[in-house]
Amino acid sequence: MTPPDVVVSAGREPDARRRLGLAALAGVVAAFGLAPFDLWLLGWAGFAALLALVATAPTPRLAGMLGWVGGTAYFAVALHWIVEPFFVDAARHGWMAPFALVFMAGGLALFWALASWAAVRLVPAAQGRLRIAALAGFMTLTELARASILTGFPWAQPGHILIGAPLLSLAATVGPLGLTTLVLAGAAGAAASLVSRPARLPLWVGGVLLAAIAVDGAVSPAPPPAPGAPVVRLVQPNAPQHLKWRSEMIAVFFQRGLDLTAAAPENGPAPDLVVWPETALPVLLDQSAPERLRIADAAGAAQVLVGGQRYEGFRARNTSALLAPGGAIAAVYDKHHLVPFGEYMPGGAMAEALGLNGLAEVLAGGYSPGPGPALLDMGGGLGRAFPMICYEAIFPGYIRRVDRPDWIVHLTNDAWFGSFSGPYQHLALARLRAVEQGLPVLRAANTGVSAVIDARGRVVASLPLNEAGFLDAALPPALPPTPYARGGDLPVILLVLFATTLVLLRARGTGPLRPGA
Repeated sequence: MTPPDVVVSAGREPDARRRLGLAALAGVVAAFGLAPFDLWLLGWAGFAALLALVATAPTPRLAGMLGWVGGTAYFAVALHWIVEPFFVDAARHGWMAPFALVFMAGGLALFWALASWAAVRLVPAAQGRLRIAALAGFMTLTELARASILTGFPWAQPGHILIGAPLLSLAATVGPLGLTTLVLAGAAGAAASLVSRPARLPLWVGGVLLAAIAVDGAVSPAPPPAPGAPVVRLVQPNAPQHLKWRSEMIAVFFQRGLDLTAAAPENGPAPDLVVWPETALPVLLDQSAPERLRIADAAGAAQVLVGGQRYEGFRARNTSALLAPGGAIAAVYDKHHLVPFGEYMPGGAMAEALGLNGLAEVLAGGYSPGPGPALLDMGGGLGRAFPMICYEAIFPGYIRRVDRPDWIVHLTNDAWFGSFSGPYQHLALARLRAVEQGLPVLRAANTGVSAVIDARGRVVASLPLNEAGFLDAALPPALPPTPYARGGDLPVILLVLFATTLVLLRARGTGPLRPGA
């Protein structure tokens, strides 16, 4: 007799080509859960369909192909903005754009291919539900690996579809890996219902909706800024990347930043701190005394945090400098997690000898990483800020290497990411960092989106993309340390390992392992 949870009979097995096409479609649908679309239920449905297709594959080899095709389609849609940097200087680099997207999407999808192959190889078809559960567990673990291997790239993780959903507040407890676990666990439940008992699918969808509503209603909004809270001004000069370093435009954009810094407040008191975005200083930091004096004159009594570049010996740094009134350098933070192929070329001296440069290299030889995460003590009511420069905001763990700050400041130049999905996904990740830690994030972006994000991850004020302007806001208060701030990813990792191991042991005990292809 056929077990009741056998997913699909051999006689009705669709051909491999049709399955691969459906896997690609499922990956595309899943990507629409991410910003700027934020169709999180649609994204969840895409993951459920992909899990169902993989789990019903007749061989591990086909399962691996389905996971790879679905993952490639997902990452191609989610990360299509990766081509934008190649078109800043299209004459030199434009031809590389399609290759970059194909290799990026296909390379990241290899993690899903491995998870798919392993689930079908280790769990027999007769244990359909256990196979789907194992697949969800393996995908979660490969997402953990993707966030770490080769410096890591934790962008467009499955859990990120919940940044635009009421369930975002759960990140304070479970963190980003926990959100991915929830998405894939929910998708696994829906997939099991889809392939064995379709009548249960509406119950899963309804349960998710009710849970989202309950969680959102149970989480109170972050308290408003206290009376007399310091005011921070975010400066958004809007320098398009293809014009930013042209000799005739450098002074134009610098003057624009000065004008925005000196502008009278629209409402409320003058700012206590002015924040300029990444690489906004037009000259090297150690040669910038005249420029720093002009910035200080524009800022008046306020301190200024400005993104720039400097040399430390022969090492070029992507840096941020805290300027005291008068323009003196009070503190410096150097970006420590650089963008491979952007700010430096892997291969070091060999790559340089071959004339290979990172797309975002402004200084000869590429950038060198700074010593690591740090705090900027700004004194007074501003307290201690944790600085992140651009790409560093996608990594959740660095802040746990320092003492708990009072808030997070993010300097970025999102002009590299185009004007559609990239900047909004980057903003979404900054929101996720706020929720994880229970800390406000103030974000100054060259072309946008500059934003004030409270400790619950809500954008309370922002400047539109591709518009010049400034934003004055009272510094939102921090919340007490969240469970994730105290424990990190380890509890979720242990839970996923334990649950996946139990699934595999159960599968081994109730049915023979099927030889794989």
